[in-house]
Amino acid sequence: MVTYKTPGVKIREVATLPPSVVQVSTAIPAFVGYTTEFTEIKSQRITSLKEYEDYFGGPVLHTGALDGDTPPTRLGDFFLHEAIRAYFLNGGGPCHVITIGTAGSATISEVEFQDGLDVVETLDEPTLVLCPEAVGLDTAKYGTVADAMLNMCERTQDRFALLDTPTSVNLTTDGELDSYRGAIKSSATSYGASYFPHLSTIISYSFDESVTYGGTALSALATSGKAEYQDALNAANSFYAVLPPSVFVAGVCAKVDQDRGVWNAPANVALTGVTGPTIGVSNEQQKALNVDANSGKSVNALRNFAGRGTLIWGARTLAGNSNEWRYIPVRRLFITVEESVAKAVNQYVFASNDATTWVNVSSMISSYLQGLWQDGGLQGATPDEAFFVNVGLGTTMTQQDILEGRMNVEVGLAAVRPAEFIILTFSHKIGE
Repeated sequence: MVTYKTPGVKIREVATLPPSVVQVSTAIPAFVGYTTEFTEIKSQRITSLKEYEDYFGGPVLHTGALDGDTPPTRLGDFFLHEAIRAYFLNGGGPCHVITIGTAGSATISEVEFQDGLDVVETLDEPTLVLCPEAVGLDTAKYGTVADAMLNMCERTQDRFALLDTPTSVNLTTDGELDSYRGAIKSSATSYGASYFPHLSTIISYSFDESVTYGGTALSALATSGKAEYQDALNAANSFYAVLPPSVFVAGVCAKVDQDRGVWNAPANVALTGVTGPTIGVSNEQQKALNVDANSGKSVNALRNFAGRGTLIWGARTLAGNSNEWRYIPVRRLFITVEESVAKAVNQYVFASNDATTWVNVSSMISSYLQGLWQDGGLQGATPDEAFFVNVGLGTTMTQQDILEGRMNVEVGLAAVRPAEFIILTFSHKIGE
């Protein structure tokens, strides 16, 4: 006990609560794409569509003729503003936007998307990665972008890629489905999921005042007071955006994680702001999308059901033949646990590599997993069936590990069936 040698009131603050694992955010997307205001490739965290417009400008203002035989210029090439709007409509929260070029005038390039992904890799917060406008590329070039997304997610081990299909591709055609699967060459297939088809929405494109109707510019019709002006506005509002499904899935992930937990599948959820898929998918066609005996690259379908709307009708990763990582919620749960535990154990980086530290680490992780099990995130009637934590000499470490300052932690989680554990191992340098 401390002996005080001066008079006065002495206050001691005694810590009574043990260290704990704080779960990281699970659904913070990073959108890589083209914006109307661009000076350099950079990222910005936003929490609303208004913030997006403040930093990156509004939607692309299209030009051309509203009543001609051909649609207005480059309609549907650049739609990041509309994509962000769809994301927030479906329950999305904070996200990061990485601008890689000027929307409306740039040439869509897989190289620029890769440059944007390099920026995403430097960010710690994002847990989902999307490149929605990459659907304007052909299948081979889209495969290059998809590989870059998957490989980056595997390197960081703390994020998940949401992929689409190129606009020109119809995966209900066998040849195109095989070509799409063949274009994705990355081995990190468990770190991403693909969705098909694209979706028709209630979000209208925006038009410049120079756009014409009946040969007259919209600005001229507005000042003339002619009845054709209202007809022109109606024509402009009839051009609805067709968006890739990943932007809707990102919003659903945020909503499902918030309401039910990251261990629940972002599926069987009706989408907001959608009138229907651009291509119908039958049960037989979905079988071909779900299962591929050769490459195992599963594709999740979005389907329209009478009285229920358009639903996400699948929750498989691209590693469709993997017994461990076949399902999206399993991979995303493990990403969350890995990241949360790794950050919590960092507080012991200067601790002694001894039994006291091992007990503290084991208790801290076990307490976190106990809460996860009680919330329904792990399978099993008892904690022993749901998880285990091993750390210490003779179990996860040798005497040589201790001498070299390595603390090895082994965690087993039953995410699919009770007592069928998927093993995670952590190795930390401590006591230095």
